This record gives sequence, C-alpha cells and structure tokens, in this order.
Amino acid sequence: MKTVRTATLAHGKQSQIMFADDLKDLSVHLGNYGRSVLWVFDTNTAKLFKQLPPVAVVLESGESSKNFSSLERILSTAVEEGLGRDGRIIGFGGGVVCDMAAFAASIYMRGCLLTLVPTTLLCMVDASVGGKAAIDFKGLKNMVGSFYPASEVLICMDTLRTLSDKEFLNGLAEVIKHALLSQDEELYKVLITKKNEILARDADTLIKLVQLSLDVKRWYIEQDPTETLGIRQMLNLGHTFGHALESSSHFGLYGHGACVAWGTCRALEAGSVLGVTEKAYAMGATKLFKSFGYDIDYRIGRGDWIEFREHLSKDKKKEAGKVLFVLMEKQGCAVLKPLEMQLIQHLVIAKPIF
Repeated sequence: MKTVRTATLAHGKQSQIMFADDLKDLSVHLGNYGRSVLWVFDTNTAKLFKQLPPVAVVLESGESSKNFSSLERILSTAVEEGLGRDGRIIGFGGGVVCDMAAFAASIYMRGCLLTLVPTTLLCMVDASVGGKAAIDFKGLKNMVGSFYPASEVLICMDTLRTLSDKEFLNGLAEVIKHALLSQDEELYKVLITKKNEILARDADTLIKLVQLSLDVKRWYIEQDPTETLGIRQMLNLGHTFGHALESSSHFGLYGHGACVAWGTCRALEAGSVLGVTEKAYAMGATKLFKSFGYDIDYRIGRGDWIEFREHLSKDKKKEAGKVLFVLMEKQGCAVLKPLEMQLIQHLVIAKPIF
C-alpha cells in the first residue's frame, strides 16, 4: 500500500488515503488489523469474498439500506461480539456501506476506529473522504448524520472492474463536478483529452483521475472541515437540484451521480440566466457532461412539481429560511445564492436554455 494523500479534517483528525497495487496488496493490508474488527458489506461486495470474515454485517445493496434499521444491525453486532472502543469497523463497499460504517463508528462507544474501502468510483472520490456520515430519514437524503473521518481510506482500482456502466458514470459525475470546482484546469483537461481511456477504464488513467479529483475535494474540506465557513459547501454544486430529483423519484429514477450531473447543469443554467456564470463557461461545462452521455436535458412533469418543490424546501443548505444554491462564476469560483421559486420551476420543467 502506498500513502499518497493525507487529509486533515474535522477536529484535526487525519485520513491517510492509500492506494493498493492490486487486490492481493489490499488483502494483505486488511489482514494486519487482527481480530477486533467488524466488517460491513452489501450484497454486492460480499460476493467478492470466497469466505466472509467471522464478524460481518451484510446490508442489502442500494439506497434503501441507508436507515436506522441498518445502523442498529451494525451496532447490535458490535455489542454482541464485544467490540471495544479500540476495535475497528471496516466499510467495504460503495457510498451506502461507507456512510453506514462511518456513522456507526462515530457513535459506537462515542467513537471507535474506522477504515473505509470504497469499491465504486463515486465512493472513491466522494463519500469515503471528508468525514461526512449520514443516513436518509423521512424520505430525505442524508438528513441525520455526523462528521467522523476514517483513519484510513484504502483504494484499489481493481474493484472498478465489476461496476456496471451506469454505476461507473454515477461516480464520474462527481469527478466532473470536481473539475469545475478545481483551482486549476488539469482535471478538466484530463476529462476532455482522455475520454476514451476513462470510459475504457484504463487503470493508469483512472488512478490519475481519482487522485486529481481527491486533491480538489481535499482542498475544500481542509479549508472548512465542518462546513461552517461557507467554503466546503461549494462541493454541493448540483446537489440541491440533484437531491430533490433523487428524493422525489424515491431514489429510483436515476442514481446519485446522474442526479448531480443533472443538477449541476441546472445550476449552470441558473447562473447564466442571472448573469453570475460566464455563458461560454456554462455551455462548455454542459457540453462536457453531455459528451459522457448524461441525460441532462431531462425535465420533470408539471404534475411532479409540488413534490419536487417540497423536497427542495427541506434541503439542509438554508439561510434565513431560504434554500441556497451553489452557482459557478467561472473555473474554480463558486458562490452561494438563493433562487426565486419561479426561476427554479422554469429550469426543471421548461426546455433547456442551451
């Protein structure tokens, strides 16, 4: 294992971001933890093991497992097995598994050791790093949670071979979002010039892609570890629109990343209409999303507007009762602004602006 990044997060805690050469290298490292370990898998990642570790919880794959019931299963198993505060919870899977493992570790005996092994591109560049841990509640995404960085995040590109094209693109949407937020254009250029290699899942290209994407996220979270300064919130680009779509479709229409791609393009349109976003930049970024096949021209039906608006109004990013949206000014420059409901309705129902 090679430690290639160290992120300093909430309360000064550090996450070592380590890359494995292959699955064997990953397995050797995980074998060094000893016996005081509780593993969390889902029904997909459990299949990667011929024999599961002795203490393990296997959740049903998908967003529907991100709830109090799953959390209780993990905590109950920890108690039954006598896991101590110096014990370790390992989340081996995608965003749901890593979120559930992290949330459980954050509250078990007021905090035990935590290692995350993200197996999806989405989780590698988003959920596994940054310390956010949450569950869905009352039909709302990530409504209950905490900040609890993993001591180690172990990344192995071999796990990406098992992903469906849909799941791979879910992760790539967050990478493109990071490219827009980056202080430089290196990641943006890789996405344009290495498109074929990315879609073919060339290992060397993906390592560079993930590392550059993590550099962007690390920059924002280190400036504002607990999201209190209005800096880290910029990582929510596309998420206010996207989460409302995700929730109003009951997490079934599109995956998280596809909703973020859609939401980012709505934010680019909003910024363009308001004169906040440079039009050429907005058009170029929209074209980039389109080039990877995202359905960013999707519009909700008029009959779905009320439910969409209700989910939007419950978004966590509020100030003086108004929901705030992340809008881009230009490359690497984002701002938080409220939007008029009439404009929002137009953006999600009417024809695309460009």
